[in-house]
Amino acid sequence: MSVHIEKDGDVWTIVNDRPEARNAVDTDHAVALVEAFREFDDGAAKVAVFWGKGGHFCAGWDLKLAASLQDPEKREAYFDTLAFPVGHAPSERGPLGPSRMELSKPVIAAIEGAAVAGGMELALWCDIRVMAETAFQGVFCRRWGITLMDGGSVRLPRLVGQGRALEIALTGRKVQAEECERIGLCEKVVPEGEARDAAEAMAREIARFPQEAVRADRRSIIETRGMAVRDGLKVEFANGLEAIRREGTAGAARFRDGAGRHGYFENI
Repeated sequence: MSVHIEKDGDVWTIVNDRPEARNAVDTDHAVALVEAFREFDDGAAKVAVFWGKGGHFCAGWDLKLAASLQDPEKREAYFDTLAFPVGHAPSERGPLGPSRMELSKPVIAAIEGAAVAGGMELALWCDIRVMAETAFQGVFCRRWGITLMDGGSVRLPRLVGQGRALEIALTGRKVQAEECERIGLCEKVVPEGEARDAAEAMAREIARFPQEAVRADRRSIIETRGMAVRDGLKVEFANGLEAIRREGTAGAARFRDGAGRHGYFENI
């Protein structure tokens, strides 16, 4: 099985499990990833961690599959299945699986080894990235004439700016973890072998908070990107008001009754 889920209460870890191919994604693997993330989003878990087994996060699109598409008929039949549904919400799977899905709950990438080409795009799709100090990202598909089709050209400049995104994408160079953290390609760097543990610890910290507010703030940050300030404030207010109605006043009552006093938040 190329994908499986390890469930631990509120935190589920989606395991990319094709180590013999550095977790490169073929068609069946892409479908399995979509199914796993759909199960997470529909299920009881609050936060997901996305981790690659065998020392690498994901090496991108399976180039053996790509090479098999040199036959024109086979190639066109394959790409016809990937047509983006114009006019529909971007919730269909991309070539690499969940890259076009819009989840309602946070996902943290735990990156060891390579997160390159489409694997980098999957990392960019996640909300937060935790990288081992020896891990790296990069548009390695530059070498083979394969484009970014899973959100890389859209998400990369939003994280690092247009000029730096162009430099990284057009040179296809390796971007080490230290630089990734410095320029905004990841949010935390940890010792080699500890990315999954660190990501799961972060996920548990997020999961312990009232979730209506977590999801409302996440949704506002994502939805208001690029909006005019006035339009963004309207979206933020609508998202926040609904969450406060559902759980915010109850949370304030817990504070009134003694929880969280003097900077102590273990009893929230």
